Amino acid sequence: MSLPDGTEVKVFTPGTTTEAKQGMPQFFGVSENTTGARHLSLNVTAFGPGGRAKSHRHRDYETAIYTMSGRIVLLHGPALETESLMEPGSFCFIPAEVPHVAFNLSETEPATALTARNDPREQENVVLMPELDTADLDARIAKRRAEG
Repeated sequence: MSLPDGTEVKVFTPGTTTEAKQGMPQFFGVSENTTGARHLSLNVTAFGPGGRAKSHRHRDYETAIYTMSGRIVLLHGPALETESLMEPGSFCFIPAEVPHVAFNLSETEPATALTARNDPREQENVVLMPELDTADLDARIAKRRAEG
């Protein structure tokens, strides 16, 4: 049943992951492209062992993350100076425009997270920040993984 504006309830299962702009495999769920959503997106990010996103920020929208499995480290702030550990059952809120990068703490086990955003075109508003993806960041991530 469609509403007068053309929207309707949709149930579907993404068959495979697609690489997000941030460089991580995602099951793209609810978005403008998949369902006609106008105000949100909902995806599952599948961090493989040792998986890592590219440094980025989200232009003009907020992000909420729920960690389903594994341990994911989020580095955030203007110079990625702050660290937050996300473990199964934890929720995370990232305000709009905050630079961040996430990585799977394990190099042997996968990690998954459910991500919601108040932007139905969330990939269009991802701003990559390659200036933050430095050798120093690589060393910092390697050191953190060694610490466990």
